[in-house]
Amino acid sequence: MKRALVWFKTDLRLHDNETLTRSIAQCEEVIPVYCFDEAQFGDSVFGFQKTGAFRAQFLLESVANLDQNLRALGSGLVVVCGHPETEIVALAQQFGVQKVFAKKEVAYEECKTQEQVEKALWGIRCLFETFSTSTMYHAEDLPFTLKDIPDVFTNFRKRVEKDAAIRPVFETPTHIKSPELPPIDLPSLEKWRLTQPNMDPRAVLAFKGGETAALQRLHHYLFDTQALSVYKQTRNGLIGSDYSSKFSAWLSVGCLSARQIVLEIRKYEAQFGANESTYWMIFELLWRDYFRFMVKKYKHQYFLQNGIKPQNAKTVSDNEEVLNQWVQGQTGNEFVDANMRELQLTGFMSNRGRQNVASYLCHELHFDWRYGAAYFEQQLIDYDVCSNWGNWAYLAGVGNDPRGLRVFNVDKQATEYDKDRAYRDLWLK
Repeated sequence: MKRALVWFKTDLRLHDNETLTRSIAQCEEVIPVYCFDEAQFGDSVFGFQKTGAFRAQFLLESVANLDQNLRALGSGLVVVCGHPETEIVALAQQFGVQKVFAKKEVAYEECKTQEQVEKALWGIRCLFETFSTSTMYHAEDLPFTLKDIPDVFTNFRKRVEKDAAIRPVFETPTHIKSPELPPIDLPSLEKWRLTQPNMDPRAVLAFKGGETAALQRLHHYLFDTQALSVYKQTRNGLIGSDYSSKFSAWLSVGCLSARQIVLEIRKYEAQFGANESTYWMIFELLWRDYFRFMVKKYKHQYFLQNGIKPQNAKTVSDNEEVLNQWVQGQTGNEFVDANMRELQLTGFMSNRGRQNVASYLCHELHFDWRYGAAYFEQQLIDYDVCSNWGNWAYLAGVGNDPRGLRVFNVDKQATEYDKDRAYRDLWLK
């Protein structure tokens, strides 16, 4: 095959990228493309922006770094803005490609876009092939069919750990042959009615988008600091850069591969020893896999108010003032407010904080959980469609929690995880 187009989406990396590897193997020339999808930069039905300033800035940095890394191998990145079903097809015609390679989607909106692109490509007799590049375990290697994946994580985990294996990573290409590509032309934040976010000095980390920064962070957390060896003990922290890995930001846009993390953990264990903490990092990555498989199993149902457990759905408030107070960190509950202000000012919040503010919105304020999920979608640097909506449904009692209703005692949590009030004082002053 003479020429192919590689449509990058949330797989903005060269390492362990099957989509890119297969295209190079099958074709003489490859044209890497990224499309800023207009649908992802408008407003959601819940009144929030689909993509806020922190996430947009991180994405722009990640796309720019991908272009830089591609050009070092003799290629580059063509960047367009618009609707993929129009822009990808136009580029396929412009470059005369016979096939488009892309990452496989599982979430409802993303799948609809993928189907529209595929249909439009068929209209110009261009082939379309997708590959699963997001998870640690490949869906085809699971010890059950999609419809039979257990709805309880523990049951899923035990079977997978016993009966499935993680595939080896794909090597990073050393050269990519492409036609001469023009310099990258990135949109500005202003195009999406966004302004440059300011770095709050209290932020846990100055997140920098891109595969280069992702691999640096991976090396830092494992080999520079050996923080991985105490991850299980520190992961519920609230202040500082190394209480947790912070890999989620780079995982969310695919600057970092889950399998690459596992590969480096195995190297780390060989050098420094395996323990409960090194296992726990892989355990958390398995949760990430699980939510992706659940969204694939239940499709649009996962995004409905009643979720996958309508029997647990509750009557909800529609008091906008209550929602706005939660968003602004003005509920009167200090632990909730501190976490919400950190999110508002930095685009990040700890895992412990996320669980507490979600529980508070759902069970104390009795608000529709989907508004919380939509605000997180706007605000989080590390927003991942499956993990975000899966975790929110779980906390609301309409997802995969076998207990059905998990209500956090926020004041007790604050006492346990912020004993000296350092976190609350940091964000409420």
